[in-house]
Amino acid sequence: MKKAIVNNVYWVGKVDWELRRFHGDEFSTNSGSTYNSYLIKEEKTVLIDTVWSPFDEEFVENLAGEIDLNRIDAVIANHGEVDHSGALPCLMKHIPNTPIYCTANAVKSLKGQYHQDWNFVVVKTGDKLDLGNGKELIFVEMPMLHWPDSMAAYLTGDNVLFSNDAFGQHIATNSLFNDTVDQCTLMNEAIKYYANILTPFSQILRKKLEEIVALNLPIDIIATSHGVIWRTNPMQIVEKYALWANDYKENQITVVYDTMWNGTKTLAEQISEGIRSADPDVTVKVFNITKSDINDVMTEVFKSKTVVVGSPTNSRSILHSVAGFIHMMKQLRFKNKKGAAFGCHGWSGEGVNIMSAMLADAGLEVIDEGLKNLWNPDEEAQQKAFQYGKTIAGF
Repeated sequence: MKKAIVNNVYWVGKVDWELRRFHGDEFSTNSGSTYNSYLIKEEKTVLIDTVWSPFDEEFVENLAGEIDLNRIDAVIANHGEVDHSGALPCLMKHIPNTPIYCTANAVKSLKGQYHQDWNFVVVKTGDKLDLGNGKELIFVEMPMLHWPDSMAAYLTGDNVLFSNDAFGQHIATNSLFNDTVDQCTLMNEAIKYYANILTPFSQILRKKLEEIVALNLPIDIIATSHGVIWRTNPMQIVEKYALWANDYKENQITVVYDTMWNGTKTLAEQISEGIRSADPDVTVKVFNITKSDINDVMTEVFKSKTVVVGSPTNSRSILHSVAGFIHMMKQLRFKNKKGAAFGCHGWSGEGVNIMSAMLADAGLEVIDEGLKNLWNPDEEAQQKAFQYGKTIAGF
């Protein structure tokens, strides 16, 4: 069922209450999500994006219940990823000649995924589509936010920015608007979305935000591709993105570890207590990476000024859980953060050196050579770990 957004703009997407993993198994969506598709009914009727392919037939059937599909004058494909474009093949069977407005890279991605030669109309920043009634869609290319094919579309008159993946969150909700959902959940999901998806493109995002501001377009509504639509003070999320894109960090230190026989766990707990002892004002969070949601942990890393990582030495290396965690930090290209390593060993003891090298390779400033402990930590070793935490707090 369509839902009114403003004047002749309607939401015609899908709420996915059951979604728990996204991008394959890479991203946790514990609050579900939405696939937001929009219908604009002026003199011309335009559909902006579709939904994920598992819901393609449902989407087309619902859309046909709202409008004669042959009256759709244009489809806007802001992004070729399947959670946005998945229903296109099903839809285009009904309207095969309807033009699809998208970037040149989106033509490549849509052809590459669906192997169809639809009626593509390539657009670039500043190009316009006249909708009649004095309204236009203005296109803004947004490459690498977060795919090379991404763009946004701005509706004049109603001042709606259809922002694609930018400014979104994974929240399943029937109410759809930012002022109708729990604000803590909203902002937690928004920063998690940014930390895990958009962080690698922060430099590009900073420039794009400047470009959008320079267009001097009044924005009354930001209609995202996932989660809620920002209608109450919509620029609040733009301001958050400007903050997050600027090598963001808070007064927080996060300790992340895995352990085999609890020796490294003991070190982690003592290090955290030492940090808190030396600096009562710093927020300290401790995670066993195998017992935690890695995307939630990455959100905490994003907020942190220092990340302390621990693993016992295993097979002359480190546990794969910790190796994968550090590799993910490298993928996300966090900036302006410090790092340190610790761990127990029984024989060869290479683990700490390996982690330190991996942290440096991930772009963190490694504080020192790290803390190594032979066998299970006794009282003296635990005190040493406590003091190491105090040392970390001083950086």
